[in-house]
Amino acid sequence: MLGWLGDWADHVNWVAFVSIPIFTGAIGWLINWSGLWMLFNPLRFRGIRVPGLRELSAVLPRRLQEVPGLADGGLGWQGIVPARAAKMGSIAVDKVIAKLGTPAEFYAQLEPDQIAAHIVEAFRPDLPALVDEVMRREHPRLWRDLPRPVRQAVVDRVQAQLPTLVGRMTDEIGVHIDQLLDPKIMVIDHFRDNPDLVVRVFRDVGERELRLMVAFGFVFGFLLGIPVAIVDQTWHLWWLLPLMGVVVGWTTNLLGMWLIFEPTEERRILGVRVQGLFLRRQDECAEEYARIIAEDVVTLERIGDFLMDGPRGDRTRQMLADALRPAIDQAAGPLRGAVRVAIGGERFDNIRDSVALEAVDRTISPFRDPEFSRQQSDKIRLLLARRTRDLPPRDFVEMMRAAIREDEWMLYAHGAVMGAAGGFLHLAVFGSGMVR
Repeated sequence: MLGWLGDWADHVNWVAFVSIPIFTGAIGWLINWSGLWMLFNPLRFRGIRVPGLRELSAVLPRRLQEVPGLADGGLGWQGIVPARAAKMGSIAVDKVIAKLGTPAEFYAQLEPDQIAAHIVEAFRPDLPALVDEVMRREHPRLWRDLPRPVRQAVVDRVQAQLPTLVGRMTDEIGVHIDQLLDPKIMVIDHFRDNPDLVVRVFRDVGERELRLMVAFGFVFGFLLGIPVAIVDQTWHLWWLLPLMGVVVGWTTNLLGMWLIFEPTEERRILGVRVQGLFLRRQDECAEEYARIIAEDVVTLERIGDFLMDGPRGDRTRQMLADALRPAIDQAAGPLRGAVRVAIGGERFDNIRDSVALEAVDRTISPFRDPEFSRQQSDKIRLLLARRTRDLPPRDFVEMMRAAIREDEWMLYAHGAVMGAAGGFLHLAVFGSGMVR
């Protein structure tokens, strides 16, 4: 045995032997660093359009069709995470937001009474101008001929009824919120339009693990380089280094992903705790994830935008106007009958409808108040953080990983290519490993 080892050592190029683990360590670090760049950059597709490529991609294997841009006839690259932004939004809803309860339950936890109070406070100064504007447009002569005290009395009465008007409106939203608000569409659309936000979710939530993944690229590459050096210096075949470089590159990325996400459940091996690094910080990551979602995705401001300008916005406006009309009738008080006689029932109804429609837009505008939205975001953040912390570990991992799982093979393939390139580079510098 010792004789064989001595004979083997006599045929080893020790410079090449020692350099191989250093090379594979450096390549491992570079693989994981560039792999992370590929995950997040660029935010939008960068490349060229190739005529006929879209048609050709339709007959390629499904995995190749998933390469960003290829299905649209583009040859280039887009970061895997921003390319899958819509899918990330869908997962965020399914795994966390939807489990907070129905939209009605979620809306109730935002304390509609506080929302109504804020709307009243914000809308009250605009009310005289609204009444004056509608009356001048719909019946300028009548409004002009009314004595100033009478006009002021109309405005005062409407203002006195304002809390009732707004309370009825917010109650109506709560009753019909399940039909008016679709959190999944709202979140998916926002993620698709803002891929930088999805990148921020990954980077801010998993920043520590991503840094470790790059650092461990060197460690894994170095350790894997030791058996590679032994094999290379045993058989001295030129093609072994590039071939083993493929294995090392693929394995380095695979181990990096495993280090972060696996195993999902905590295990003890020889008394040592083994669990995915990301999962060890579930509580901390949940807080960061909830903060980002509450500040930028599921905000009161965005809910207001969706209610008024989303796919069901027309229905929202009509529903609120219908709810406001009876309250406006009440606000008219004893003047209602006299005014209907003076201007005609149809004209009175037009005025009432105009006030209702104008009021809808103005009363919903405080939903879009950034400062008030930030105040309400604390409630949303606490709800999301609690729900995210309570997720089973497997669901917690899926929330972050599922969007890129189908594309991980691209990272592994990228590692394999770089590993092979590292093998050829080592050959160019040190030769095939024969003793010189």
